Amino acid sequence: MPAEAKILIVDDEPPVCRSLASALSGRGYIVDTALNGEEALEKERENHYDVVVADLMMPGISGMDLLKIIKKERPEVMVIMVTGYPSIKTAVESIKLGAFDYLPKPFTPGDLRTLVSRALSRKRLHEEEEAEMVSGPTAVSIPEGTYVIPDNSWARMEEDGYVRVGIHHLLLRSFNKIESIEFPEVGEMRYQGEASIRITDDQGKIHRLWTPVSGRVIAVNARVADDIRLMEEPYEYGWIILISPTNLEGDLENLVLIGKK
Repeated sequence: MPAEAKILIVDDEPPVCRSLASALSGRGYIVDTALNGEEALEKERENHYDVVVADLMMPGISGMDLLKIIKKERPEVMVIMVTGYPSIKTAVESIKLGAFDYLPKPFTPGDLRTLVSRALSRKRLHEEEEAEMVSGPTAVSIPEGTYVIPDNSWARMEEDGYVRVGIHHLLLRSFNKIESIEFPEVGEMRYQGEASIRITDDQGKIHRLWTPVSGRVIAVNARVADDIRLMEEPYEYGWIILISPTNLEGDLENLVLIGKK
């Protein structure tokens, strides 16, 4: 990660801006704040931030509008959307528009720090990917016909109507080692955009896998917790949960389809 990574916090509530900035200050970052989308754009164009953390719901230029403008002007910026539960669907849509990830309220300072750290790691990985494209094919490719929440999770429809869900290989590459995996219980309901599993890495940071489609958990692949080597093939043996979908057609519209069947 850059020694002096530049972070911009955008929220129309001054206390929230101060709180988020405080959570990141003193950790090798240069942290600025903006109280609206207009101010954020002015500062971004002047300072070229590595990561922008923006509230989804703001007056004037909304978080979604800000995302669209920033990604059009500088696609390499990592944008994290802060969202409340009622706007989870919009947050999932923001990923499709280029947001790196989203942070649902309520969250802890540790949640924010983990996500910013991962965003910076992803920025570095993107540079490595570009080098790989020049030198040769990447080690992992997503099978055609797979639906993804980019950089987070994947979903694949099975012949029996169930949906197999797993971890996007770029999420796996964003941390060094998995220490533990917290699975849902079989029979539990999971809804699109909510956390389906929680991964703790060897530094104690918690990473959340977003559920790509809503439905009831039919099975979990607990073998991956005992043999992390299965994650070397995340789209086959390293799958995480099997879901009986409840809103498949609508949910797939929010996901990105890789190739065509």
